Amino acid sequence: MSYRIPFIPSRRSGFTLIELLIVVAIVGILASIALPAYGKYLVRGNRAAAQAYLLNLAQAQAQYFADAHEYGGTPTALNLPVPAEVASYYTITIDAAGGPPPSFTITATPVLGTRQAGDGNLTIDNSGARTPTNLW
Repeated sequence: MSYRIPFIPSRRSGFTLIELLIVVAIVGILASIALPAYGKYLVRGNRAAAQAYLLNLAQAQAQYFADAHEYGGTPTALNLPVPAEVASYYTITIDAAGGPPPSFTITATPVLGTRQAGDGNLTIDNSGARTPTNLW
């Protein structure tokens, strides 16, 4: 009489190649969705910082006008240096016209080569008009 050992499948630990490929595909799909959304979030955040700074400059212009009867031509004249988070992505210019009547237009132009480059210019003037309206 011969004794036979029943078939016992060997247990291997680890993952198969198919399982790894499925995981890589799922991670790739999630990354392709998440990265563009995150990039848009960063652009909106940088734009919000620039908008806040433009509003501060406009308010400083009103105070400067009350004191000097003219508008300041640079952020340093208004004692408001450009913050680093704004200067990294935007160039700020002030066009102060002597008048009559005196007026100003403050423009934030995106720096080329940054993620803000396709965002467009932001402007605010002495009447409080902000353009483009879809970005404010």
